[in-house]
Amino acid sequence: MPATITILHNTDYRTAMREVAATPLDRLIAIMARLRDPVSGCEWDREQTFATIAPYTIEEAYEVADAIQRSDMSDLREELGDLLLQVLFHSRMAEEAGAFGFMDVAAASSAKLEARHPHIFGTDKQAVTQTQRWEAIKEAERSAKGASSALDGVAAALPALMRAEKLQKRAARVGFDWPDSTGPRAKVLEEMDELARAETAEERLLEAGDLLFAAVNVLRKEGIAPEDALRAANAKFERRFRMMEQQAAASGSEFRDLGLDDQEALWLHAKTLERGETP
Repeated sequence: MPATITILHNTDYRTAMREVAATPLDRLIAIMARLRDPVSGCEWDREQTFATIAPYTIEEAYEVADAIQRSDMSDLREELGDLLLQVLFHSRMAEEAGAFGFMDVAAASSAKLEARHPHIFGTDKQAVTQTQRWEAIKEAERSAKGASSALDGVAAALPALMRAEKLQKRAARVGFDWPDSTGPRAKVLEEMDELARAETAEERLLEAGDLLFAAVNVLRKEGIAPEDALRAANAKFERRFRMMEQQAAASGSEFRDLGLDDQEALWLHAKTLERGETP
C-alpha cells in the first residue's frame, strides 16, 4: 500500500502530507483515502457504493465530451480531473473491499496497452492496419475471458444509440450485415409503417425501438456515428429554438403565445440566419 495512504489515519493530515514527497497524483489518492476514512472521513463519501457513484462517473465522462465539443481547454482540464476522481473513488472502494487498488488499475491498463500495441512494444511488425491488429487482439482478449457470443462484452450501460451501433458492428464482423445502405434504408421505411400500424402501447414501444435501430444501421453504413449525429442535431435545434425565442421577444411577443404558423415562420427565419442567407 502506498505510504501516502498508509499515513491517513494520522490525526494531523496536513503534517502527514508534508512527511511524504507527494506528487499531485499521490495527493489526490491520499485525499480520496482520507474522505473514505471510517473515523475521520466525510459522511457522504463514506456511505457511497459502486452503484451510487456509477451515475456520477457516466455524467463526468459526458462533461469531458462536452468540453471537447466546445474546444474549451480550461473546462477540459477540470472535467478530466473530475473523471480521474471517479476512477480513484471506485479504486478506493475496491481497495477497502480487498479487491484491488488504483495502482492495480494503472498496472492493468499499462499491460493492456502494451499487449494491444505489439508493433510498438513487441516484435510484431506485420503489415496489417492498426484497426485490424486492434480488433484481433481485443477478440483474443474476449475469448480468453470466456466469451461465447460475438456480442459479448458490449456494455449494457452504454447510451442506447452507441450500444446499438456497437451491437451492429459486432454482428457485421461475423457476416450478419447488409452489403450497402440500400437494405437499411428500406428497413427504416418498413419500420415506420409498422409503427404506424401498432395498436397497443407495448407494440408502439417495440416498433419505435426497431425504427431507431434501423436508423442507426443506415448511419453506420454511411460511416456516421449515431451518437455524434444526434448530439449535433440537438445542438442545432437548441441554437435555432433560442433564436426563435429571441426573435419573438424582439417583436414584443411571448413565443408560447404564437400560433403554429407564426412559430414555423420563426423557425424558417432562424434557419436562414444560421446559414448566413438573407431573410
